[in-house]
Amino acid sequence: MMIPQTDAEKLFGEYGIELTARQYEKLSLYAKLLVEWNEKINLTAITDPEGIAVKHFFDSVYPFTLFDMPKGSRLIDVGTGAGFPSCPLKIFREDISLTLLDSLNKRIKFLTELSDRLGLEAECVHGRAEELGRNASYRERFDVATARAVANLTYLCEYCLPFVKVGGVFAALKGPDGNNELEKAQSAVEILGGKTEKCLEYSLPNKDTRTLIIIRKVKETPPKFPRTKGQMDKKPF
Repeated sequence: MMIPQTDAEKLFGEYGIELTARQYEKLSLYAKLLVEWNEKINLTAITDPEGIAVKHFFDSVYPFTLFDMPKGSRLIDVGTGAGFPSCPLKIFREDISLTLLDSLNKRIKFLTELSDRLGLEAECVHGRAEELGRNASYRERFDVATARAVANLTYLCEYCLPFVKVGGVFAALKGPDGNNELEKAQSAVEILGGKTEKCLEYSLPNKDTRTLIIIRKVKETPPKFPRTKGQMDKKPF
């Protein structure tokens, strides 16, 4: 369920990321749980060992080496699904404090077991971003919000930026069309209190193209955001 340790060490090592034996054990258990749970609930279409290693684990960790995330950062993963990107990241960055948000309770049950088995100490929250983003216990409480493969960037900004404290960042992990999404989302970025800091294309070891977008929170998000999905659809930025 996981590629051999020497192959995994090479995969990460060629990009300057050290993979310890302990980290490899956690990733192996993660892969095992992912495949087992995927037989009961739909978590991922990628279940082969190399695909899990490259498209899930590596692609969750590598982008966070491309910008500075301070030690001890509080991070929320919005629409985390099977825990990507934040759970593999937590294996490499044990210093971060992790909150996992997903709207499907079945996935939260998987994430709770995953957190317990891997010792991630993550807070697993069942809810919708547009509702939790109005909750004072979560609104503008995080140093970093992140999301991968959830929605287009305009929607993602409204889902994620309300969670970020002023001075923090929203790290969006997008596919090859990230630049175009960012152009269309510029109005949303500014209205929601953000400023684009970085838009960087990179390639996975299998040559798939990805885009990392870093949006810095420079002012508070106006109180009326986030809106409901229906309101977002009816009146885009």
